[in-house]
Amino acid sequence: MISNSEIKLITGLHRKKYRDLHNLFIAEGEKLIKDLIDSGAQLTHFYTTKSIEPSDYADEVKSPVLITERQMQKISVQKNPSGWLAIFEQAKNTDLNQVPWVLALDDVQDPGNMGTILRLCDWFGITHVVCSEDTVEAYNPKVVQSSMGSIARVQVHYVLLDQWLATQTKPIFGAVLDGKSLTDIDWPKQGVLLMGNEGQGIRPQRAQFITDHLTISGAPERGAESLNVAMATGILLHQWHLNQ
Repeated sequence: MISNSEIKLITGLHRKKYRDLHNLFIAEGEKLIKDLIDSGAQLTHFYTTKSIEPSDYADEVKSPVLITERQMQKISVQKNPSGWLAIFEQAKNTDLNQVPWVLALDDVQDPGNMGTILRLCDWFGITHVVCSEDTVEAYNPKVVQSSMGSIARVQVHYVLLDQWLATQTKPIFGAVLDGKSLTDIDWPKQGVLLMGNEGQGIRPQRAQFITDHLTISGAPERGAESLNVAMATGILLHQWHLNQ
């Protein structure tokens, strides 16, 4: 059973204002929820419309409450709910100072791109992402969904990016259209990889801090003007990983 106060809380979490206020976020889908639980995310509420075997969720604290399809429709952020919804606490970030490599994002707007980038960081071993304040929120439900659980394993920091970049003593690698080929890059043991906005790339006030300009080479007669930011991040992180 779900109370009216719980419905009010969860529907409030559809909006960033209330996610920030309560330090909570929504996750939907059984696989995603299990992954978050297994990764140590702190579960506060858990609901399903599906019948389950008692052995599936032996821990009473992590066992879902059975609700109706209508109630799930009320609390879900999805048009066609999966039948599984949980609320988790937002993780507390640790200090960035001792982290050898950081991915920095300048105004990445698309939730799907953001979630994919977090998943790529998780895959290649980048544990901290620094974002400009205008980058899409990491706990946006669409970001959480597309991160496929990586939101629990990659820490996301929102900063005044210009100021943060200005304080860096590590080399700053920036993805641009006219930089060095990846085959000519000597990747150090620590640094910052800066990725830009989907349409505008890296803003000039942030590009000034780049120490090493990178370009992903394409075919000479290519028709595409540029790569999707998540795709470009994947290529760069793969190249970085090969040289660590």
